[in-house]
Amino acid sequence: MIQGRDIIVVGIQAWDIEIGSNCKNIALEFSKNNRVLYVNPPMVRSVMRKQKHKETIQKRIRIKNGEEDNLVEISKNLWNLYPKNMVESINWMPIHAIFKLLNKKNANVFAKDIKAGADRLNFNNIIIFNDSSMFLGLHLKALLQPKTYAYYMRDYLVKVPYWQKHGERIEPQVVKNADVVLTNSEFFEAFCRQYNPNSYMVGQGCDVSHFSDENNAIPIPAEFKNIPHPVIGYVGSLTSLRLDIGLLEFMAKERKDWSIVLVGPEDEDFKNSYLHKLSNVYFLGSKNSQDLPNYVKGFDVAMNPQLTNNLTIGNYPRKIDEYLAMGKPIIATKTKAMDMFKEHVYLGSTKEDYISLTEKALAENSNELSEKRANFAKSHTWENNVNAIYKAIEKVTNKV
Repeated sequence: MIQGRDIIVVGIQAWDIEIGSNCKNIALEFSKNNRVLYVNPPMVRSVMRKQKHKETIQKRIRIKNGEEDNLVEISKNLWNLYPKNMVESINWMPIHAIFKLLNKKNANVFAKDIKAGADRLNFNNIIIFNDSSMFLGLHLKALLQPKTYAYYMRDYLVKVPYWQKHGERIEPQVVKNADVVLTNSEFFEAFCRQYNPNSYMVGQGCDVSHFSDENNAIPIPAEFKNIPHPVIGYVGSLTSLRLDIGLLEFMAKERKDWSIVLVGPEDEDFKNSYLHKLSNVYFLGSKNSQDLPNYVKGFDVAMNPQLTNNLTIGNYPRKIDEYLAMGKPIIATKTKAMDMFKEHVYLGSTKEDYISLTEKALAENSNELSEKRANFAKSHTWENNVNAIYKAIEKVTNKV
């Protein structure tokens, strides 16, 4: 347990982001026993011009103009810093040497704002926790001189077009220079250990209380009344970048007595897929997040029919924790990141595996297995996740 320390959290997501954020949850957990300064990414000049009509950008303009304080207290021991100074958009720069020079300039601007905020709070002996900010993060250790610099890798960002151009060169440097590297999957741990031996898989937190059905109080939506069982279902964004349309078509054709139920928004490939012509495939559309447990409750088997590619191979599947919390049997694609779930999830590598393992899941399901799944999901709390982060940081600290 790390207590009584000053921790600066930087990353690629602002505190006022509209979606959920691992980094925010970790910061909240840090703040239970430490003082925490959560730093928003700096405002990019080109983004300010293009999106100035948005309230989030208007707020940053007011802060830049001195009309609002850039340091906001979120809760006890937790503050949110809005950097006053803007940085330039440089990712389009084709020449890496010029990108490096401009990136260092941006980092200096960013570090100046961070130091000013930390000084206002009298932070000292600091820990920097960097959530995937590889470009600006390349120089923050040298510029801010923290006691410990921790880099957190939880996505394969260098395979995303925005980050790929320069990130494939820069992220290994950030990993190498960090005092400790934290990851949420064994795949990323192995990747980072190539550059830094102080790399540790710390798992993932997940608030699954919303998906708890201990008292059998969650109702199944009326839409399921006309859907024959067994129901093999998926909840989430339906995108061909991550999900295997061919696999879903194969399952529906091979087992016409199964109902394939897909809950979530569709991309163009899904909208135009042959799945819409199959009578045993049901698209239920987008749903409010608070209603998703109800739809999972209606599944006999939940699934995560991922493609295996650079976007999915290392990612921690929070969706699996949510399925498990409902006690559902699950069939999912076998990846390195899924190894930690192998005792509770049926993992397949082929289309045929999905058929045989789904049959097995249907046949073996029991109240005892359901309870084991739910208990396993409950162990993936943010408290446990942050305790693992503390242990990794302390290992490095004790080596010095």
